[in-house]
Order: sequence, then structure tokens, then C-alpha cells
Amino acid sequence: MLRPCLVALLISALPAAADPPEIRDVVARQTDGFWRFDVTIAHGDTGWDHYADAWRVVDANGTELGLRNLAHPHVAEQPFTRSLSNVRIPGDLNEVGIQARDNVTGWSPDIKMVKLR
Repeated sequence: MLRPCLVALLISALPAAADPPEIRDVVARQTDGFWRFDVTIAHGDTGWDHYADAWRVVDANGTELGLRNLAHPHVAEQPFTRSLSNVRIPGDLNEVGIQARDNVTGWSPDIKMVKLR
């Protein structure tokens, strides 16, 4: 009887796993050989203790091509859009991925693929 209660107590003491940040929309535009990405993210930000803190542009191999750090939580602004300009994309790429991160669970396993050109 004591063992099931102890297991339940230990499990309840673990932090709740939140959903990873979700990429809702991406607009990509090329100007003068560089790319600008406007990325809309939704995440259950709770404040400084847990919030979406970055997103990045990656190639098919996971190589980072650009990084946008997010400076603060967006508790009351969901979903929210932030931009990254002056991203150099190799000319042979016609698709990139956008991946978001939060400050508790790290990079999301989900990568939204975006066609270029």
C-alpha cells in the first residue's frame, strides 16, 4: 500500500510537461540576396519560468542558417510574430525549416518546412 502512494507522490512532484512551441505561420521574402522570415509562434508561456525563447532557420541537415532570440515571455500576446532579416540562404536550397525553442524543454522536435522562391 505504501509503495503505490510513494510512486504517486513522486510523479506528482515532477514538473508538468508543456507542449512545445508551435510554428503557426511563416512568411519568407528575398531582397538583394538575403532572406527575411516573419514567424508566428504559439506557446503556453507562463512567464519568465517557461516561455518560447527562440526560433531558427535550418537546412535539411539541421545546420542553423539564422537564429532569432526572443527576449521576453509573451504571456498575453498569443500567438505572436517576430522577424529575422539578413539571412543568407545557399543558392541551391529551395526549402528550409523553422524550429522553435522554449527555455525549459529546448528545441521542439517539430520543424515547419518552408518552400523558397
